[in-house]
Amino acid sequence: MRRHKRPVSEAASYREIGEFWDTHDLAGLWDKTKTASFAVDIESEATYYAINKMLSDKIQSVAQKRGVTADTLINLWVQEKLQKLKAS
Repeated sequence: MRRHKRPVSEAASYREIGEFWDTHDLAGLWDKTKTASFAVDIESEATYYAINKMLSDKIQSVAQKRGVTADTLINLWVQEKLQKLKAS
């Protein structure tokens, strides 16, 4: 039989979880925690650039038609442009 654990905060949404932890401390609940293991990719770095709203909408539309994210589409386009500039 599988035991369902009750969340510490009893929150029903991410907002409620945030509000709970804004007013509570983990110190009294430390014994209820478990060791976690996960990989972290510290090599990745994102830089953000402002894009005009109308242009952004067009990018989103093209990306959706191609089945990729707007981030992926923009990165591909920039890579292509930089390769062309390097070749010339």
